[in-house]
Amino acid sequence: IAAIASAKAAMLRRFAGLPRSVFGTALAHLGLGLTLLGIVGTLCFGSEKILTMRPGETVELSGHTLRFEGLFPQKGPNFTEDRARFLLIGADGNAKGEISSAKRFFQARQTATTESGISTLGLSQLYLSLGDEGNDGSVVVRLWWKPLVTLIWGGALVMMAGAAMSLADRRLRVGAPARRRKPAAALTSPT
Repeated sequence: IAAIASAKAAMLRRFAGLPRSVFGTALAHLGLGLTLLGIVGTLCFGSEKILTMRPGETVELSGHTLRFEGLFPQKGPNFTEDRARFLLIGADGNAKGEISSAKRFFQARQTATTESGISTLGLSQLYLSLGDEGNDGSVVVRLWWKPLVTLIWGGALVMMAGAAMSLADRRLRVGAPARRRKPAAALTSPT
């Protein structure tokens, strides 16, 4: 038992004595793995739906139910907009959250833009964007479900932390003095 404890203590000492660049490299590779997992999850398991909705109608996308509450006109400093309100409905029928999207019209430039609505649910996100309005009060809605998409950004942050840790390694600093080694002659004893 004492030999096992001694071996564990030696292993921990060696592990703690590793240069920071080794830990930085491991962290950067972890970040790359998280980013790849996010990309694969988004591309393989994501879904999209385009449809026309009227106020009060619901739509389901990848197990999430959205109810369109209607368009509400608003005025900004240099634009007018029709803001759509959607409720995210839970399995119990109650509202779990709200997503808002808008179609803006800028008078000065005579251009229209769309402000997308985003809801983050765990590691995934639900996006929605408005299209054109119909004469009957309907509006074209485009929905996207992107599972694991936040891992793309989280992985990038982990890679940055790994790079910072690697650059903090004393051996990589310019002008940092190297540790002095004993001459080979001093290591051997004269006979």
